[in-house]
Amino acid sequence: MTTHRIGIIGGSGLYHIEGFTDQKWVALKTPFGKPSDEFLTGNLAGRDVVFLPRHGRGHRLLPSELNHRANIYGMKKLGVQWIISVSAVGSLQAKFKPCDIVLPDQFVDHTKQSFQHTFFGGGIVAHIAFADPISKELRQLLHRSAKKKKARVHNGGTYVNMEGPAFSTRAESISNHKAGYSVIGMTNLGEARCAREAEIAYATMAMVTDFDCWKTDEPHVTVEMILANLRENASLAKEIITDAIPQIPSEPDWSDHRALKNAIMTDKSLWPAKLRRELAPLLQKYI
Repeated sequence: MTTHRIGIIGGSGLYHIEGFTDQKWVALKTPFGKPSDEFLTGNLAGRDVVFLPRHGRGHRLLPSELNHRANIYGMKKLGVQWIISVSAVGSLQAKFKPCDIVLPDQFVDHTKQSFQHTFFGGGIVAHIAFADPISKELRQLLHRSAKKKKARVHNGGTYVNMEGPAFSTRAESISNHKAGYSVIGMTNLGEARCAREAEIAYATMAMVTDFDCWKTDEPHVTVEMILANLRENASLAKEIITDAIPQIPSEPDWSDHRALKNAIMTDKSLWPAKLRRELAPLLQKYI
C-alpha cells in the first residue's frame, strides 16, 4: 500500500512540534541539485509527514539561493501529496497586522528566475494551469483550523514574491500597496509552481511579521522585528498544523493531483530517455 505523506516547509524551529515522533533525517539526491537540507520524516497527529527547513538548519540560504525544484522533487520522491508552507511576510495593507495569518489564494511574480521554477524543458514541454495557484481545499482546511485556534486569520489575498534579499524600497512598497496586493515575501511562488507541476496540493500560511515600508507611521522593518514576531507566531502555527493534518484526506483526489493530465505537449515517443528517467517521480502516471 502506498503511503501518502504530508509535507511541511518552514523555519527550522517548526519541526519541534509536540507529538512529532519517529523522526529520521533523510538525505536525497535529485537531478536538479541539492535540496535546502535533509528531509525530516516522522509521524504527526497520526499521519506520515515530511518536514524541510526551507533555508537549511541554521538559516544558511538566501531566498534567491533556494533550489525549489530540488526541494519539491525530494518531497515528491518521498511520497508527499500535500504541502503546508509556513513563511514570514510583510503586510501591504493596514488590515493585515503583525502576527496575523494570511492564507493567500494568488501570487504575483516579481522574481528574475522563473526558468528555475519548472521541471520541464530540455525535450519535454508542459504548460500547467496556474490561474488558481493555491489548493483551495487545503487553504479552506487551514482556515478552519486557524479559526478554531482563535488566530487572527484572513482567508484569501495576493502574495507578491520579490527577489530579495534586501527588503523593498519605499517606492516599490507604495506601488504594491496601491495595487491592492496583500502581503510580500521572497519564497513561496517557486514552491507553488513546482508543486503544481509535481501534482502536489500546496497552500501557504503567511505569517505577518511587519508592515512593509509603505506605512511610514510604523517602524522600518528589521530582522530583529521579524524574528520577534516569528517567535510569537511559531507556537500558533504548530497548533494549526497539528489540528489540520488529521483532516487532510487519506487519498490524493483533488484537481491539484491531476495537474499534468492535459498539460504535457510533447508526444511520449519524443521524450528523451534521460529526462524520462529523471522525471519518473512526476511522470510515472503518464509513462
